[in-house]
Amino acid sequence: MKFLKSKKPNYKFRYNLTITGIYVIGVILLAQLFNLQIIHGAEYRETSNTRLTRESTLIAARGSITDRNGTEIVGTTTSFSLEIYKTKIDNNILNETLLKIATVLEQNNSTYIDDFPIAINPFRFTYEDENRQKKWKTSNKLDENLSAEEAFYSFKEKYKIENDSVEETRKILAIRYHIASEGYSATKSVTIANNISLESFNIFNEQKDSFPGINTITQPIRSYPKGTLASHIVGYTQRIGDKQYEEEKNNGYTMNDFYGQSGIEAVAEKYLKGTDGIKQIDMAVDGTVTAEYTQQEAIQGADIILTIDANLQAVTEQALKNNVEKIRNGGFKDQSDATGGAMVVMDVKTGEVLAMASYPDYDPSKFTFGIDTQTWNLYKDNNMKNRAVKEIYPPGSIFKMVTAIAGLETGVIDSTTKINDTGRYTYYRDYQPSCWNTRGHGWLNVTSAIQQSCNYFFYETGRRMGIDNLAKYTKHFGLGRKTGIELPTEATGKLNERVEGEVWNPGYTIASAIGQRDNQFTPIQMAKYTSMLANGGNVVEPTIIKSVKRVDGTELTKEEYKTYFNERLGITKEEDDGISLNPENLKTVLEGMRSVTSERGGTAYSYFKDFNIEVGGKTGSAQAGDTDNVNAKTHAWFIGFAPFDNPEIAVVILVENGGHGAYTAEAARDVMAQYFGMNAAKVEEDVTAVPYTQIQN
Repeated sequence: MKFLKSKKPNYKFRYNLTITGIYVIGVILLAQLFNLQIIHGAEYRETSNTRLTRESTLIAARGSITDRNGTEIVGTTTSFSLEIYKTKIDNNILNETLLKIATVLEQNNSTYIDDFPIAINPFRFTYEDENRQKKWKTSNKLDENLSAEEAFYSFKEKYKIENDSVEETRKILAIRYHIASEGYSATKSVTIANNISLESFNIFNEQKDSFPGINTITQPIRSYPKGTLASHIVGYTQRIGDKQYEEEKNNGYTMNDFYGQSGIEAVAEKYLKGTDGIKQIDMAVDGTVTAEYTQQEAIQGADIILTIDANLQAVTEQALKNNVEKIRNGGFKDQSDATGGAMVVMDVKTGEVLAMASYPDYDPSKFTFGIDTQTWNLYKDNNMKNRAVKEIYPPGSIFKMVTAIAGLETGVIDSTTKINDTGRYTYYRDYQPSCWNTRGHGWLNVTSAIQQSCNYFFYETGRRMGIDNLAKYTKHFGLGRKTGIELPTEATGKLNERVEGEVWNPGYTIASAIGQRDNQFTPIQMAKYTSMLANGGNVVEPTIIKSVKRVDGTELTKEEYKTYFNERLGITKEEDDGISLNPENLKTVLEGMRSVTSERGGTAYSYFKDFNIEVGGKTGSAQAGDTDNVNAKTHAWFIGFAPFDNPEIAVVILVENGGHGAYTAEAARDVMAQYFGMNAAKVEEDVTAVPYTQIQN
């Protein structure tokens, strides 16, 4: 047998082949490395050193704020800004570049940021306060005794400005001072001009090589297509403050972001703010932009849809303004120095606010890029107040329906009970206040007492039931409690009630029964109260936000955004007090409100006698402060609802120092006419109607 010799694997050959391959690859890599570092090293290093990659923020547009029908009240428009990065150019070129930038801006109706506190022609500090001047000099390491001119030339020398023109030097100094104060670098830009014109924007874009280090920004900013409409509701935005930035910097905010400062802008900031995108910029070391591209798209914020109707809001604001000015100018019987007012229109079934006005108002656009001192001084003490939500006032006679309901519900009076008003209430020896009609109204039941607004009747009713029962029903109507409306700085109000450990004088009770003493409530609370009277006593929760809609069209659930707003505003839901009002008692009280507007002798009859829809209403004239002072202010109120038989809306108006409540009924009538699509009939004032002031003696 012949055996075949087996073949062994040639391991040695494979090994040698592998080693050879490794050597070849190594030689190639070494050659390439030699080529990169030795032959072309200087060239590549130069190229690398002349390219910088920077990230710029693509600012997301804030969501819009619209009325219930989609009418935009606050939106966004495109704004152009200019920023600058630090580049490796010499000092003279930097100064020349900044002067060219200032010149382009000025020639095209744009401005640059100028916070350098020295003016020229003549030289002077813009800080009038000497202590502030000294503090500025110290912070900039200048001698405290330097004059404005000396400080000016000290900065000129510091920045090595060789220009001989004082005017041109001042322009360079302004921008140099700003960028030095803000601190800019090769990777951190400083904005030097906001809201520049389209002409300026185009020049800088087309001639970027002539302006080393600049970058133009297209930025969405707040726009107000309806002007000042609903300014106290929507609020305003400004550049984020230092404190706000510290709180929000981990939530995607930068120092250049705008932030809601009041109104819906503030409370819904979380939803309105979008998600910023990222733009990458390739820039040469001399400041020349070589490439730009979007790395991440910006996402717009959610829209807030309000419950208000823009047309009704406009009419409400105008009616309130006209009413305040008519009272101030003596357009009614008497003249009072009316200082402002508030008005609320509410859906009595849902609690939705259909209009809310506060007068005087303000222009939110003035705040966008920083409000000037003159305008701020005009606004701060008067115009910025949302009187409908933030301010509290004694209610006077519009409170009397609470006393009537409480008296009927506790059984101390019924619909047939009559009380004889003799003019002065003499039950207590040491406190004997008079009715506003010092001659007395005679025998009245609760319905006619509401029509005549008889103090005496409600003094007696209040005494019979006591303060504890009165306070119980006052709370049921939401008075002296926050309503929970989605607006910041809502006031709680003040409620007269017995406090443990404090002496309660019986006289306090009868004063409380006519809405005086320490009773003070907001107009929004009075709107809730009026709605509950009109809707059968059902509790309503006032609201001004109808929905929150994301940019993709989906909506947040009401529970989700309401929970967030309540947490943000510190609102806790009140427990059910278990009170259910007797419909017959309500009917009795409402009949009194009907007679106020529909029967001769009613305090608002002259304004509604020719109105096509029957209205339930009540006027009130309430003294504020020291009621013994003849110069004390008297606030004017009207509350009403319509139609009487099937109520849809409640209207509340308050005029500060308006004199007589009857004077405010005219504005309420005009707003109702707008809501119901009517042209208000011309109403001649009934000169026989006797206005009165709610006072205590």
